[in-house]
Amino acid sequence: MRPPTIRDVAERAGVSKSLVSLVLRGSDRVGPERRRAVLAAVEELGYRPNAAARSLSERRAPETRGHAGPGGRPLVGVLLNDLRNPWFVELLDGLNSLLDARGAHMLLADGHLNRRLGEDLTRTFTDLRVDGLVAVGTLPGPQMLRTAAARLPTVVAGAREPVLPHADIVANDDECGARLATEHLIGLGHRRIAHIAGVGTVGELRRRSFETVMREHGLAGSAVVERGDLTEEGGYRAAVRLLSAPERPTAVFAFNDIACVGALTAAEELGLRVPRDLSLVGYDNTYLARLRHLWLTTVDSAGHDVGRRAAQCLLDRIADPARPARTVLGTPALEVRGTTAPPPGPAVS
Repeated sequence: MRPPTIRDVAERAGVSKSLVSLVLRGSDRVGPERRRAVLAAVEELGYRPNAAARSLSERRAPETRGHAGPGGRPLVGVLLNDLRNPWFVELLDGLNSLLDARGAHMLLADGHLNRRLGEDLTRTFTDLRVDGLVAVGTLPGPQMLRTAAARLPTVVAGAREPVLPHADIVANDDECGARLATEHLIGLGHRRIAHIAGVGTVGELRRRSFETVMREHGLAGSAVVERGDLTEEGGYRAAVRLLSAPERPTAVFAFNDIACVGALTAAEELGLRVPRDLSLVGYDNTYLARLRHLWLTTVDSAGHDVGRRAAQCLLDRIADPARPARTVLGTPALEVRGTTAPPPGPAVS
């Protein structure tokens, strides 16, 4: 059975669709009798207004943006790289918590689900006349985002690209985080350390920091980088290649927690015990790392805090679209749990 529409409400109340719309917006231009009839029809039919559809009819001219969402609340479009990444979910929680506290609505679109269709979701948000846009994670097709940012207050969150005029970047200090992970493993006594690298600018920053720290400790010759793809499967395959080498590493620093879980699976399948035979470090401190049967040592990149900071930056930019762009980096911290230990010593006969 299809859900009731605004037309159904109008027919039940014996009024026009435009009058129903006025009642739903709280307009004082409707008499009490007709208002009661509309509200009774809404209750009887179980009608629920569609926030996106209402925003199309309720938007004001571009110069009045800021209080034009449903109920006069700002409307923020959020374009997410991939909803399957648990760190992005934590970032979204922080983003929405502050937006909601400040009276703003959030509309979410998952770029991973839509890119196969070739849809330009930034244009969808522009058509909806949102008050601002948050791009979460490294997105394909940066030109689309560049075009949208020229029209809308925009913030890039959880990524370091693209760098756009008058668009803020809110992320984690990836170089610092990778340094924490690498120095932790070196401090435990590991010398043969590998890194499962990510993609984009964030992946490059973490890889470069890993290599720099290894070089500073005179370990450049034993530093190995294996490319991953940010997924559990990618982490698994990269770890199988690393751990099947003649001189396998005694420790692996993975780009993120998801890839680290894949590496953990590969180690177990190859008969290696973590952390006795192999130490593993992830990145992001997502809920995966905190699961008791995984209990990953990882870098806490404060996803919830990054989301809240991104929300504040966007609200500031909506209020002053012309202000200079800024980059806000959160400070990471190392969370030592159960997947790291000193390297295995020589066998005792």
